[in-house]
Amino acid sequence: MERALAEQWLATAVVEARAGLAEGGIPIGAALYGARGELLGRGRNRRVQDGDPSMHAETAAFRAAGRQRSYRGTTMVTTLSPCWYCSGLVRQFGISRVVIGEAATFHGGHEWLAGHGVEILVLEDAGCADLMRGFIARSPELWNEDIGDE
Repeated sequence: MERALAEQWLATAVVEARAGLAEGGIPIGAALYGARGELLGRGRNRRVQDGDPSMHAETAAFRAAGRQRSYRGTTMVTTLSPCWYCSGLVRQFGISRVVIGEAATFHGGHEWLAGHGVEILVLEDAGCADLMRGFIARSPELWNEDIGDE
């Protein structure tokens, strides 16, 4: 995948992450793009806002995309390396590619996905990393709750 296109798609996820932060939530955003490059769905982590521990950004984008006949050729774009729950979603439904804004603040299951044939592109985006670092510094308890680390 071309880096310029990946960065363009990442911008959609960043808008979602910032919206989540403005709502008092965890600033992680995601978007699901179709095989022809069309935006299928977008979303943000809404665990806090909805009181739903399963509403991660990738889950929200996946749900917003609605039912697809196949997920072959689709790309999940996320501001942060996907956790094991979201990595399982990618694997379960055969999403072909994951574009990750950054994996420095949280190293999820993307290497496992790569080992199962999912194309992975980590952009190491400084803006995504700064957004998460700032959030973690201000809200460590909420962050630890989100990643299941007490």
